[in-house]
Amino acid sequence: MKAYEKISNAIIAANESGRTALVPFITAGYPKPKKFTETLKSIASVGDVVEIGVPFSDPMADGMTIQRSSFIALQNGVSLKWILDELDSVNDEINTPMILMSYLNPLLAFGYEKLAERALKAGVCGVIVPDLPYEESDELRKALDKQGLGLIQLISPATPEERLRKLCDASRGFVYAVTVTGITGGASMSQDLSDYLNKVSSFSKTPVCAGFGIRQAKDVKAVGQYVNGAIIGSALVEVLEREENPKTFLEELLK
Repeated sequence: MKAYEKISNAIIAANESGRTALVPFITAGYPKPKKFTETLKSIASVGDVVEIGVPFSDPMADGMTIQRSSFIALQNGVSLKWILDELDSVNDEINTPMILMSYLNPLLAFGYEKLAERALKAGVCGVIVPDLPYEESDELRKALDKQGLGLIQLISPATPEERLRKLCDASRGFVYAVTVTGITGGASMSQDLSDYLNKVSSFSKTPVCAGFGIRQAKDVKAVGQYVNGAIIGSALVEVLEREENPKTFLEELLK
């Protein structure tokens, strides 16, 4: 089985058990680097797939909460190499598929081939790169493909239909459907959410997960009527910011 197939399988398994798959997002090393692996194990015990954010100095697709967490993690010395080293140390303890969400620069600096090899060894199954256009993704995609890792594509309500089909075909693991156009953590979902998500699901052979603006159990239920999974980012990072229990928060979302 290829690594990215573990992502799809975990999402489908959640659906077959009668619920929407949960994909929690955390910024690596936030709020404190020494608590990263503990937090990761905690959310991996509830989440079906875990998304780990690589801190970046200009996280343009993220809302204020995730931007702030990214800056603090960078100040605390968190880097892509540090993240992979930390994942190596707990790989045997985590069975949940993990995804790296990174802007392009840290990946370029690390080197695509080396990244793919190290990521696979550390238990990573897929990568999301919000500032890498599909047309410029061949080199990274080939390096990831060689190791069986998936490059997950983001789409939004503004994505034209022809491009939407292309991105759905290219995406591995799942398709990331942004539910509000713009930055993450927005307060409202698109009024045409159901039509949009239905369309994405009808085009995609791989599972579809919706993210950006999902904060409560009712949001998870709302998107779960149309797609396979819900991505929880800003709301979970706020829980960590307040030093509350992330596992309890995620369990509440399943109620």
